[in-house]
Amino acid sequence: MKYSPRLFLTGTLALCFTCKVGAAELSYPEILLDDVKHVVTAPTRWENVEWHKAGLATLAVVGTALAIDRPLRDEMRRHSGDNTFITQVERFGSQYSAGVVGGFYVFGALTDDETSIQIAQDGIAASLIASGIVTPAIKLVSGRSRPRADEGIYHFKPFSETNSSFPSGHTTEAFALASVVANHYDKTWVSYTSYSIAGLVGFARTYHHAHFASDVLAGAMIGTLVGKSVVAHNADLRSGKLLLLPDVGRGLIGIRIAGSF
Repeated sequence: MKYSPRLFLTGTLALCFTCKVGAAELSYPEILLDDVKHVVTAPTRWENVEWHKAGLATLAVVGTALAIDRPLRDEMRRHSGDNTFITQVERFGSQYSAGVVGGFYVFGALTDDETSIQIAQDGIAASLIASGIVTPAIKLVSGRSRPRADEGIYHFKPFSETNSSFPSGHTTEAFALASVVANHYDKTWVSYTSYSIAGLVGFARTYHHAHFASDVLAGAMIGTLVGKSVVAHNADLRSGKLLLLPDVGRGLIGIRIAGSF
């Protein structure tokens, strides 16, 4: 049986209007899945401005690779060593980030602080998308060797099981969480603190010969973009606005309405 886009659209609208689909009625796994769809399909909705920004970001990463990767790697080799502070701050791009998210959730649950709970929810979504989907996919395709492998600045072996330098996963995670926190609070000191810690995570990865400068820059851009996108998207859902979201399935093309009815 074949389904036309018009039939699918009609059925989708009927389903939406017979069920409340506002953020308050959706389970968190459903919201999370919606966030994944929204971010992954974002390029299909980009206009000239967004593509222009993407081009500039790409040029920035390439320029960093050409001008900064080698001298920074050499400088880190001259000064690297055991540094407790750098080692500890680096963990904000891995295990500590989970602690931060958990802390916001516990605080929000105990004090009935809605913002803290939303930060925890958005933080999980941004981390999953940026660090669990986008960055690993690019790592796999690029296959760049790490500085510690000493195989050269521009050694790429796509789909390699060991080459996973580009982009930096720790930096992606740190900036995804930093952007979520910063975009939930309209306070300058929160933004400075969040992004400064994330920046130190990126520095730590170069200090420990895990990444080149361009790896860190790419990770920072990905994390920030995904974090901001998740916060903005979920804010619209929570506000009860009427949203038209693309819904594409196998042989199906339609529009899904999200909002409170």
